[in-house]
Amino acid sequence: MIGCVVGYCIEMLWCYLRLGYFESRQGLIYGPFSPVYGIGAVIFTVVLYRFRHANGVVIFLASGIIGGVFEYLCSLFQELIFGTVSWEYSDSPLNVQGRTNVFFAVCWGILGLIFLKHMLPFFTNLIERIPNRPGKVIAWVLLVFMVFDIIISSAAIRRQTNRHLGIPANNPIAVFLDEHYTDEYLKKVYPNMQLA
Repeated sequence: MIGCVVGYCIEMLWCYLRLGYFESRQGLIYGPFSPVYGIGAVIFTVVLYRFRHANGVVIFLASGIIGGVFEYLCSLFQELIFGTVSWEYSDSPLNVQGRTNVFFAVCWGILGLIFLKHMLPFFTNLIERIPNRPGKVIAWVLLVFMVFDIIISSAAIRRQTNRHLGIPANNPIAVFLDEHYTDEYLKKVYPNMQLA
């Protein structure tokens, strides 16, 4: 959850620095969450935690490789499952099929280094201060909310793709999605998402 929110903030700041204005960088319909960063934080923790005391160059290189591969796989997954893409780097130098590039692998390397050396210890200490019983309740509430958010976001995006393919809403769920998650609404949430 923390990785999702921090990633969302990083994306918003990056957008402002690059374009001069803020633009939605949500990865889910409800809340300031970017699951790519949240899952990335989990992967960095699981794969690199044992190397957290290693030389910063080692962590940077490992994070860059892991992040670049992960970004590529996220783009591929989004295209295969939802028929959409949210980023496209074909015009950038040293890109890999437009799904990632060396510049963003370097960014992942920097993020991984900062995450393992500073953010993970800080947030771990913060989380460990939460008493066990309320901590479990909070964790379950957040889990249920995130599962709902992921399901409704996935369904809305898949339905949008189906609308563009001319597939009619032939069940109550599809009708609900068409009524509540219109193309205009989803464009505000995902301004960079396009059909593949």
